Amino acid sequence: MELELIKVHGSENEFFILDETVLERTLTEAELVSLTKIITDRCNGLLNGADGVLLVGNAKHKTTGESMRVINYDGSEASMCGNGLRTVARYLSEKHNQDELLIETMHADLHVKKAEELGKDVQTFQVEISPVSFNVAKLPFNWKDETFIDQELPELAPGLHFSTVAVPNPHLISFVDHKTIKSSLLKELATYLNGANPYFPDGVNVSFVEELGNQKIFVRTFERGVGFTNACGTAMAASSLMYVLLKDGKLEEKIQVTNPGGMVQTIVHQKENGNYWMDLIGNATFLSKVIISLEDILNHQLTNGEVILLNEDKTYREFIEGLSTI
Repeated sequence: MELELIKVHGSENEFFILDETVLERTLTEAELVSLTKIITDRCNGLLNGADGVLLVGNAKHKTTGESMRVINYDGSEASMCGNGLRTVARYLSEKHNQDELLIETMHADLHVKKAEELGKDVQTFQVEISPVSFNVAKLPFNWKDETFIDQELPELAPGLHFSTVAVPNPHLISFVDHKTIKSSLLKELATYLNGANPYFPDGVNVSFVEELGNQKIFVRTFERGVGFTNACGTAMAASSLMYVLLKDGKLEEKIQVTNPGGMVQTIVHQKENGNYWMDLIGNATFLSKVIISLEDILNHQLTNGEVILLNEDKTYREFIEGLSTI
């Protein structure tokens, strides 16, 4: 069975998009996991690997046409991925010639749309990040209270304050200074919390956030099931929410969020019932298209495919290089 894979990135968070709706048949879960582990391998994978696979499928709900599943490089499934959603939004926008659509994800049908370009010729999309929950049981996080906001975990990181939120995947966030964000503490803490530990039985995405100025933050994230990536979309959205709740961030105004992979914009909204949701605005860059058989992938014959370069990364690089002047 022949597959068409598109290698993409959102803030240099790299994925392969696979549209299952155009295949001869649905992949089995075992095939999907094996395929993901093989092509995303950073040493021996396809086109230097990736952070995961974004599987486009037929939606189960009548309100949307298609769905997105996020398979991490280790074969586990994430409930959401903001950077990945932007690239799938672009793919489906072009597939259906629509600037706005709904995409079904694990926990919600999310509104996405084409947005004003962040930089010259940088394809940009705006995606909804929701639902938001502060209930520790949603993460899950073993804690004595129902919420955990701006509190210490002295036995793990003395002197730092943390907050937890599900958006819907779980995040642990701390505002730190520049020295701390450059230290090894984030890796040590996140590695522990994503192994056997008494706090987060299913692991957690851990982010350190540095305030850079008015409506400007920097976010560095260790992703559950992935490790360090250049950016994590839901982490940037969750960190923006905490910036509004705990610092000087403003509702309904754009926040500039830089990360090791570039920059996005976020907007934190609050509904009349008090619930929050965020917009995540950033690039949706297509790198290459690969046509290859499923059999060749599963047999590790990755050089048998046809690679078509899409040459969009140059404009994104120019945008990133110009950030210092923004």
